[in-house]
Amino acid sequence: MKLTPIGSNKTQVTFDLSNGPMDILFSYKTPVAARLPNGRFLRTKQKYSITTTKHINQWLKANNAVNTEAVPQSRIEELVK
Repeated sequence: MKLTPIGSNKTQVTFDLSNGPMDILFSYKTPVAARLPNGRFLRTKQKYSITTTKHINQWLKANNAVNTEAVPQSRIEELVK
């Protein structure tokens, strides 16, 4: 596991899985988006603050995420368990 601060209150955690790396974006202390080993991007459907929404959008743009899937917050949280 690799923890990378990427901005104020934004952190990316990378997990080295057997099928490739998986990145999780945390805004403050909450996981809100993910890049799966297969390259798919997930973002939470949960409505958070304007700042957290900005964090998600900036991260997806920086990673050239074209097609993202909005999923329940519980799906993102299960990825980090």
